[in-house]
Amino acid sequence: MKIALWIGIFLGMFCFMEFMAWFTHKYVMHGFLWSLHRDHHKKDHDSWFERNDAFFIFYAVVSMTLFFLGNYTSFWYGWPLGFGILAYGIAYFLVHDIFIHQRFKIFRNANNWYAKGVRRAHKIHHKHLGKEDGECFGMLFVPFKYFKK
Repeated sequence: MKIALWIGIFLGMFCFMEFMAWFTHKYVMHGFLWSLHRDHHKKDHDSWFERNDAFFIFYAVVSMTLFFLGNYTSFWYGWPLGFGILAYGIAYFLVHDIFIHQRFKIFRNANNWYAKGVRRAHKIHHKHLGKEDGECFGMLFVPFKYFKK
């Protein structure tokens, strides 16, 4: 029974992280921390790194804190919660940084309906160079209209 609960917590946290990514992207990155996210929409430097890359640190610290709590306290829920955040971070990196923005030149030929929809939604998001008037702030679950031809 405990393994089923562990898996349920892990999957629940993974799905919840999509909401957190949307919320953080819309209200924090396009809000009071636009100064860190701006270079992701309009590159103003020659570095491979972006100021926007700093956002992963917050969720990495939360995940590591949950691992610590799961290991050194009776809060065993920390393990599935921490792994849910970690798994979402890996998925986000693979989809956003590698597949969409091609920061590493792999997954270039992915052309199935899901890949096309996610790529289309992100392209629409990036057509706005400023912090206002943005749309489609999610990453893995985007509105169905982007999957239509």
